[in-house]
Amino acid sequence: MIEVAINFVLFFMLITTAIAAARMTHLFAVVMLSGTFSLLSALLLVTLDAVDVAFTEAAVGAGISTVLMLGTLALTSRTEKPSSHSPLVPLVVVVVTGAAIIYGTLDMPNFGAGDSPAQLGVAASYMERSPHEIGVPNVVTGILASYRGYDTLGETAVVFTAGAGVLLLISGLRARRRREDEEDDEAGAGS
Repeated sequence: MIEVAINFVLFFMLITTAIAAARMTHLFAVVMLSGTFSLLSALLLVTLDAVDVAFTEAAVGAGISTVLMLGTLALTSRTEKPSSHSPLVPLVVVVVTGAAIIYGTLDMPNFGAGDSPAQLGVAASYMERSPHEIGVPNVVTGILASYRGYDTLGETAVVFTAGAGVLLLISGLRARRRREDEEDDEAGAGS
């Protein structure tokens, strides 16, 4: 019962954060709220026993995405410019997409159902073989590190590439600001 209450509180906080971010016009606040949204999503995933997905959400969603958006924000304006068109078309797109997603979930099995295809297929084989083949007591860790090792390596490469991109953005911004400062100093000394 307490887990359900925690899930509802986290979900309510997610909705509140999303609405606040959508209504903000100061882009720095939007970036911070999107990072908060990612951390709340990671917490919700932890309560749903999806720790590996929660870790990825925290690292990529809250960490790298927030840093990338802050780097982008350093190169653009600090506030949102007023929209010149009606928000009706984006609203219709969001409503239609949401309805399609809800329609797509109607045939899904109940959460945690033992007769779901995920439980009857390869999962049972992994549960049976992992302790003997890999020797790791946590089956999820064994699957991510061994059976899906190349996929996990690819995900790590994506995170590394994003981090390297952020560092390149920041170093380029610093170099540009130094040049602008030097030009301003030269212009001030010449007059």
